[in-house]
Amino acid sequence: MIYYLIFIIVFFVLGGLRIINQYERGIILTLGKYGGTRKPGLTWIFVGVQRMMKADLRITTVDIPRQEVITKDNVTVGINAVVYFRVENAEKALLEIKNFHQATALYAQATLRDIIGGIELDALLTEREGVAKEIRNIVDIATDPWGIDVTSIKIQDIELPADMKRAMAKQAETERERRAVIIKAKGEIEAAENLKEAARTLSSVSGGLSLRTLGTIDNLQADPSKMIIFALPIEIMEGIKNFIPKKDIQ
Repeated sequence: MIYYLIFIIVFFVLGGLRIINQYERGIILTLGKYGGTRKPGLTWIFVGVQRMMKADLRITTVDIPRQEVITKDNVTVGINAVVYFRVENAEKALLEIKNFHQATALYAQATLRDIIGGIELDALLTEREGVAKEIRNIVDIATDPWGIDVTSIKIQDIELPADMKRAMAKQAETERERRAVIIKAKGEIEAAENLKEAARTLSSVSGGLSLRTLGTIDNLQADPSKMIIFALPIEIMEGIKNFIPKKDIQ
């Protein structure tokens, strides 16, 4: 009889042992009433009288599924996002709300629709980080009574209508062509300035410009079987004479 009693006591004691991991906190309910918070390590509860709920304090990610949202300028876009949050107060997270994971995700989803519905498409595309930060601030304030700290919200994809994509692609192509024309024009201006400087330098040397002209003519046709005839201005011939010794000019 004593052995049975010892066995029951040992079983009762071992049955009440619980292990709380480093990243967890244990909420104790005694006869349904909050009885304290246990820290990581080995702990014991009175089985049948007490029960323990664990809260994970690590950062959790919740995916907000793709949403069809109409922007302020009446453009329908598809958006999905990710919410990063952590339990800051284990007691509130487990006792103040039934399912804080689902509640946080749904609130973030509703806030995302409200915020994007109040801005135009251009602002959404150019200020994505600012929009996500605004959503995060609103959700963080709303979930604070639940003991939840929303660390970040990231907007992953913004899907535009097909006709809008084509229009933006055409606009981007037009912009690239415009920039190419500007760059080409700047190159021609620089080339003209360089040619102007080169002509000024050659003109400062007697006969230099004439010899440069002859060199250019010589490079026009490298095929010896073909002949090109140019009528040269007399100024060029006069320039060539400057490079011929006077004794060779008859």
